[in-house]
Amino acid sequence: MGSQAIEKNREGAEVYHGAALCAEKAVELLAETNMPLGLLPLADIEEVGYNRATGFVWLRQKKALTHTFKQIGRQVSYAAEVTAVVEDRKMKHMTGVKSKEMLIWVTLCDMYIDKDDPSKITFKTPTGLGRTFPVSAFGKDDDGKPKAPAAAAADGEAAVAK
Repeated sequence: MGSQAIEKNREGAEVYHGAALCAEKAVELLAETNMPLGLLPLADIEEVGYNRATGFVWLRQKKALTHTFKQIGRQVSYAAEVTAVVEDRKMKHMTGVKSKEMLIWVTLCDMYIDKDDPSKITFKTPTGLGRTFPVSAFGKDDDGKPKAPAAAAADGEAAVAK
């Protein structure tokens, strides 16, 4: 489903290739949409695309990746292809992102930072259930690894749904 959406939104999109450039553009996208910079700790990104007219974004990496956000003790799985529609402080209609809740992998479809409380980020599942964590858990180190900055966004934690 993601691949069809990518092809549909490719026309008129900014498309970048190459690991270093794609990693840089992914961080720029997060910064531009006021999202935590460590939110997408993807490795070996091969392609990043952003259709500004529709807000559609895609990231392709060589293989799926599972990352543990240590501050909140949650595992998040990123497929080889991750897509979303982005707005200020929001990513919606996401594909390719799952969080481990107890023993079950749960699909995440939306995430947003509430304008009234910018220290918290909420993750939602397609069933409407959600979980809120501190934004600071998704900060980014100079070496590119996620961490919880002491003074950055707020109180940091991971992406998980309930």
